[in-house]
Amino acid sequence: MLAVLTLMSCADDKKAEIKPEVKEVKKPVNKKFGYVLDDYEVISDTVQSGDSFGQILFENGIDYGTIQQITDTVQSTFDTRKILVGKPYTLLKSKDSANQAKVFIYEQNKIDYVVLDFADEVVKAAAKKRPVTVKERVVSGVINSNLSSTFDDLGVNILVAYKMADIYAWTIDFFRLQEGDRFKVIYTEKFINDTIPAGFGEIKASWFEHKGKPVYAFAYQNDSVNDGNRDFYDQHADNLRRAFLKSPLKFGRISSRYNLKRRIAYYGNRIRPHKGTDFAAPVGTPIMATSDGTVIASEYRGGNGNYVKVRHNKTYDTQYLHMSKRAVSRGDYVRQGEVIGYIGMTGNTSGPHVCYRFWKNGKQVNPFAIDLPTSEPLAEELQPQYFEFIAPLRAQLDAITFQKST
Repeated sequence: MLAVLTLMSCADDKKAEIKPEVKEVKKPVNKKFGYVLDDYEVISDTVQSGDSFGQILFENGIDYGTIQQITDTVQSTFDTRKILVGKPYTLLKSKDSANQAKVFIYEQNKIDYVVLDFADEVVKAAAKKRPVTVKERVVSGVINSNLSSTFDDLGVNILVAYKMADIYAWTIDFFRLQEGDRFKVIYTEKFINDTIPAGFGEIKASWFEHKGKPVYAFAYQNDSVNDGNRDFYDQHADNLRRAFLKSPLKFGRISSRYNLKRRIAYYGNRIRPHKGTDFAAPVGTPIMATSDGTVIASEYRGGNGNYVKVRHNKTYDTQYLHMSKRAVSRGDYVRQGEVIGYIGMTGNTSGPHVCYRFWKNGKQVNPFAIDLPTSEPLAEELQPQYFEFIAPLRAQLDAITFQKST
């Protein structure tokens, strides 16, 4: 009996030793930019000051003759001379003894990248994009001190504020916003793989109340425009663009207005007419042309310091004084909003600002005290379609409640 029990016990022990079958778990494929990264030695870096495309490849096993061949072949897709400091790049190198670069990937921004594949005899170049999704967002707020600080308090991308300032640049003086002015915006943001923020998209519609007067703005493609650009129109189908911007700066403050009886400390507190408007901002702030035109002067002269003067047509000229640096030359044609120089303190000035001067028919005038030309409203035949288009956007804006900044 004991022998039988012993045999049974041994049999049980053998059963206990049987291990369950272990299924092999496959390692996920590490793939990026269309390549299996495990097949290569991967170097990820950013372009440093002094780097060049040729130097990067040469240091990774490619001879100068081949580098020249690659550069010539891909020129129509990618200008290898224009790699920028700070931009990320990835090199895929062979794992053999040669350890030579086979693929160069240059990331132009979060979305766009270029792949140069020279692993085979045929060099291939492709401009590619990461898959992007666009999500609609809404924001509203009440101005506390200025537009940018209000957006900061709301935790909203400052580019939304900049774009909104651009839209209303002809109709609202953003240097004279009042506490209690209000806004609502419908805009879009871009995301990579639905989760990674990839930047501001566009403003679809907005509402801004300044001094109790509300102005709607709707982005609309005018069918008569062939270049695909959109304009912003208000609730009456009037174009919000004007011939001149209200300011040569995006943000800042007016430190001195047009005043023919102003006393100036710099000149011993004597009365000297001030035939310009001073916009104060930090040194280096970009200065914009307030309208399209041709640069008729770009020079340094006496009390004006570095200055630029633009002729817009037979009627209007504008001038921008005290720049730290000029960005255009005499004879250049500039577009409205184009940077023509930077805030400085050159010439006769006690602080960083731009003195903005305005001529009408050869006489200096106060641009804030005259009626400036406006753009044409939307063509009558397009207005029924426009009003139908904006109806749901207007209803959406009207339904947005006000968010208080923290």
